[in-house]
Amino acid sequence: MKPLSSIKNLIIDMDGVLYRGRRPLPGAKEFLHHLEERETAYILVTNNSTHTPEEYVAVLKEMGIEVSPRRILTSALATADYLGNLLPQGARLYLIGEGGLYSALAAQGFEFGERGVEAVVVGMDRQLTYQKLKTATIAIRQGARFVGTNPDKSFPAEEAIVPGAGAILAAIEAATDVKPTVIGKPEPILFQLALQRMGGTEKETAVIGDRLETDILGGQRCGLTTVLVLTGISQQQDLEASHIKPDYVFQDLIHLDEAFISLI
Repeated sequence: MKPLSSIKNLIIDMDGVLYRGRRPLPGAKEFLHHLEERETAYILVTNNSTHTPEEYVAVLKEMGIEVSPRRILTSALATADYLGNLLPQGARLYLIGEGGLYSALAAQGFEFGERGVEAVVVGMDRQLTYQKLKTATIAIRQGARFVGTNPDKSFPAEEAIVPGAGAILAAIEAATDVKPTVIGKPEPILFQLALQRMGGTEKETAVIGDRLETDILGGQRCGLTTVLVLTGISQQQDLEASHIKPDYVFQDLIHLDEAFISLI
């Protein structure tokens, strides 16, 4: 286990770590403030593709948390980066997703349509319809690539645990017999982009997350120190039953902050 004292950079998940729905979680504001005071580099990383970094800044500000857009990295941005290196500019995509994903892909110069598409790109879509699933299925069966922003089958909303992008991917996979290429955690692309932004190394970086099968597993695959907080998806009983074991477990950010403060 790597000591917390060796950590110089943090990759911090948002949903289930900093907030649930529109409600900030205990200690979130203070934890980020203390990181700023200690000049600890950090990036807020999320598998959620529905918002742009600027929209996340506004959401966080409503909760009393102020951060710069440059500190926010979404699976939508990582997906756009991946496809930008794979497909020619102006390639046509079929999109199941919301504004954050559309904005990131449009900024890369992609076009959108239902016919003659080179890739079907799927993220969280709270306006999902059978027609969208049908169009995606036909395009993939005709040879389009199948790309998913993230595999999260659920995510922690304020009122309850609700379906996520992974549930949509599962429906399309069942209809096409084609597995998607997944960009978000636990795959390495988001972590690698975060490290590039901070100029950090794996040895001096930790990931803080609430989900064993994405945040913690992804961090382990990339050689990062892993920290689980029990304020989101994964709970103590999940931890006990799982083969995925984080380096550290804290009840919430208050207790994690206390551990970091004790190192000063």
